[in-house]
Amino acid sequence: MTALTFRPGVMFFPVTAFDPSGAVDAAVTARHIRAGIEAGAAAVFAACGTGEFHALGTDEYATVLTAASAAVAGEVPLIGGAGGPLGHAMAVGRAAREAGADALLVLPPYLVGGTQAGLVAYVEQIAEASGLPVVIYHRGAAQFTVDSIRHLVRDPRVIGIKDGVGDVALMQQFVLTAAEEGRGELLFFNGLLTAEASQAAYTAIGVPRYSSAVFAMAPAISAAFLRAHEAHDTATQDRLLTEFFFPLVKLRDTTPGYAVSLIKAGLRIAGEPVGSVRAPLVDPSPEHLDRLTALLAHGDRLVS
Repeated sequence: MTALTFRPGVMFFPVTAFDPSGAVDAAVTARHIRAGIEAGAAAVFAACGTGEFHALGTDEYATVLTAASAAVAGEVPLIGGAGGPLGHAMAVGRAAREAGADALLVLPPYLVGGTQAGLVAYVEQIAEASGLPVVIYHRGAAQFTVDSIRHLVRDPRVIGIKDGVGDVALMQQFVLTAAEEGRGELLFFNGLLTAEASQAAYTAIGVPRYSSAVFAMAPAISAAFLRAHEAHDTATQDRLLTEFFFPLVKLRDTTPGYAVSLIKAGLRIAGEPVGSVRAPLVDPSPEHLDRLTALLAHGDRLVS
């Protein structure tokens, strides 16, 4: 299976826009995705965590992926989310393929925890049903052992691993295992929340790529951090971390679900009518909105 080509930049996880009635707004979603591509995204991961995959019906998912495919227009890889109940994951995987997606990000299964053999089968069955290559999301109820990763990377349909656990030593073992199996071309990236805060450790083990929720609402700030990181400009990195990213993490950690809610709020602050988050997530409180507004303004001053 042909590997995808990812251009330099961060992995872009766009939000899913909802109109005032609560329905998916395909036009605003596509505009948001297009803006991210023009800002330098390496790839687009649509209808994933930041895109509220958990809250989308199958038809809505297809609407999002169709809008994303039109916005991407083949310029960068388009990856759709697929996870939760196996039947639903298989159905949205097929919808992603029909919409023109290049691959899937396999999210954890719903509620239940399986054995390693069960988790491997979960990934393989989604790949088989969709006919698309897959990136494995290592997190939550889908945490893999080195032996499971060794088995999976032998499957040419597996093209990458996203880490959402934060065990850097284990991630390094995954990287080395892939190399041992002749799969050194696999895409590995840091998928922790606010990945900028931990990226120095991942770069040190040979994982230079990361996803950035900040990129979805403030691409100039995200891009400035990436430039500093790649240039080994520790002074700029440290200032951005200390004055923007760490305070954002502190705000995010006040309320469950803010990893998504703050991003949509940041886009609304910027004038994008992306709507509210869906239950069980909640929008930021007025106090938290004020803190986010001030933080984004300060971040803009730092990079201007």
